[in-house]
Amino acid sequence: MGSIVIQNETTPDPISLIGREAGVCWGADVTNKEKNYKRGMDCLASGHGRTWEYPQVYMILDGYSARVIREFYTHIGGGPTRLQASTRYINYQKGFPFVTPPKIAANEEAEKIYRQTMEEILRGMQKLEAMELPREDIGMLLPLGMETKVVFRTNLRNLIDMSHQRMCTRAYWEYRGLMQDMCQALGSYSEEWKYLVEHYFVPKCEVTGFCTEAKCCGRKPKKES
Repeated sequence: MGSIVIQNETTPDPISLIGREAGVCWGADVTNKEKNYKRGMDCLASGHGRTWEYPQVYMILDGYSARVIREFYTHIGGGPTRLQASTRYINYQKGFPFVTPPKIAANEEAEKIYRQTMEEILRGMQKLEAMELPREDIGMLLPLGMETKVVFRTNLRNLIDMSHQRMCTRAYWEYRGLMQDMCQALGSYSEEWKYLVEHYFVPKCEVTGFCTEAKCCGRKPKKES
């Protein structure tokens, strides 16, 4: 699995920041740290999601497949932005790291086929490079299983919503792993982030109290029709 680095530009006190920003609009005293924190907690408990967009998160996602990052981009909302490792300028001719799904890795014959296919793609790229074809054209051979690197900026509200969808048992296995890595990285960044991860980064069934999926894992009962 890949790794996530939380950058120093990330808001260190997201709950307090929510309280400060809300306090300005309420005509409250925003110089009192304890009141700011309490006000932020009230906004969270009340579901005032707009205030959750103030805490910013800057992170580096490294070593995840291009496939899962494509899914990651479906959660672009609330003003996030990102940059991804280039397939036009980076030289992949010496090899590209790739993700091997656990079920394939656990099967010796399947793992061999998977690895040999990746090696054959690399040989094809090297032959085209020797023909002096444009690297941006050769890059079209790169598979979705190749590892990639992303610099991403988002906010608390976007990540909470993402967790509801992607921590569900029905979510793609690599994305569930990515979310676990993200929770661990954010939880280690500050105590306020640790609280948010433990209480708000949950599957959607924990929010609704029932399962909305057609194929239920059994964690929560299905919604009665």
